Amino acid sequence: MTEIKIKKIDKKNKSWVKEFLKTRWGSSFVLTRGKLHYYDKLDGFIAEVDGKNKGLITYKIKGRSLEIVSLDSLLEDKGIGTGLISRVIEFAKEVELERVWLITTNDNIDAIKFYQKRGLRAVKVYPGAVDISRKIKPAIPEVGNYGIPIRDEIEFEMKLK
Repeated sequence: MTEIKIKKIDKKNKSWVKEFLKTRWGSSFVLTRGKLHYYDKLDGFIAEVDGKNKGLITYKIKGRSLEIVSLDSLLEDKGIGTGLISRVIEFAKEVELERVWLITTNDNIDAIKFYQKRGLRAVKVYPGAVDISRKIKPAIPEVGNYGIPIRDEIEFEMKLK
């Protein structure tokens, strides 16, 4: 098993984060619940393996909640995603937040399984939310993973208190 080092996003690696997310997601922002999140304004953690950045999680804190905005791993089934989400949950507890939450789309079956296995629960479905987001970001594809039409957003959360 390769050792995964988790480090905080800082000034030295911010440009890598911005480029990485732009390449992975096709723009300088992501939408959740119709809200724009610009990558260069987000905090997060980077997973490093053998001296190279191999994963990233970004988040936004609002009130007593931490929203996970993005989670990416360049190496599947190596513990990178688990390490990153565990670190964010640990961080949220350290700063005494009440919950961690995130949005994914209805086609993202692998992510839905992943989040549930790590203790997050599906708490809301927003029918048609992606159709609305597509008006702001037309590049969002109509069809996603496994040939499933992308239409809805699903909210997952973990209560910390």
